[in-house]
Amino acid sequence: MAGYSGITAGYLILGDRPCLVETGTSTSAPVVRDALTSLGVGPGDLATVVVTHIHLDHAGGVGDIAGFYPSAEIVVHEKGARHLADPSRLMASAKLVWGDKLDVLFGTLAPTDAARIRALGDVGAVDLGNGRTLSSHYSPGHAKHHVGLLDSLTGDLYVGDAAGVYLPETGDLRPASPPPDFDLGVALESIALFEALAPQRLLFSHYGPVDGVRTTLERSAEELKIWVDLTKQARADGLDLDHAVAMVRERTRERYAALQAGGAAADRFELLSGAPSNVAGIMHWLDRSPTA
Repeated sequence: MAGYSGITAGYLILGDRPCLVETGTSTSAPVVRDALTSLGVGPGDLATVVVTHIHLDHAGGVGDIAGFYPSAEIVVHEKGARHLADPSRLMASAKLVWGDKLDVLFGTLAPTDAARIRALGDVGAVDLGNGRTLSSHYSPGHAKHHVGLLDSLTGDLYVGDAAGVYLPETGDLRPASPPPDFDLGVALESIALFEALAPQRLLFSHYGPVDGVRTTLERSAEELKIWVDLTKQARADGLDLDHAVAMVRERTRERYAALQAGGAAADRFELLSGAPSNVAGIMHWLDRSPTA
């Protein structure tokens, strides 16, 4: 993504009905296709493509991947399904946020034939074959169309962005609280749901598997609360968004080894979970919820 490797993960579940979880961006779709080919998955072999939510770093490649794998069913939460069939509003909104950076970061989400899309309710299941399932659990807070996905065989839980952004090189964990859907209470409920599911591992879309489930989810909740408390303080002090971002960035910097070290890891962290996006999302929530 945007010239970086190890920034957005797609996961292939091999079995009787091969399943791809997350496509990454449109610009990454050929990389994903080549990787699946190298793992023995041809154009007619992929049974299902599932995305945790429709943000372009997770689902921007859906249309391209659907074209590469014409037999695959595309699975998404019902609140995101229409945007995969007709991405025009989603792309227009993304253009407003990212401007000229949109093409470099994400490319263009191509439409998917609506007949190939299966919209999930708040719970659902994907058949992985031979009695194995991928159960879907509605987990908003980061996005209103977000689901977590639990593999019945391995106990792996695909957490999307609901548990934040993880950097394997440094072990850093940072919240992802972008506008317009961020809601602290709902996000904490989703983290609690993940813990109640008792997974064996957490599989972050950004980036990679983590074994320490309980401690990681506790950190996810703690990070969210810290960012919200600091943003509330900035707001109470009358700071505008730019000054609030600067304050929160400075007061959280010491929490993240990647930012202290600088370099490519820091750049990736800022791209995935930048302070401007996080603080703007929290401010938007506070404006909607004056008693929060």
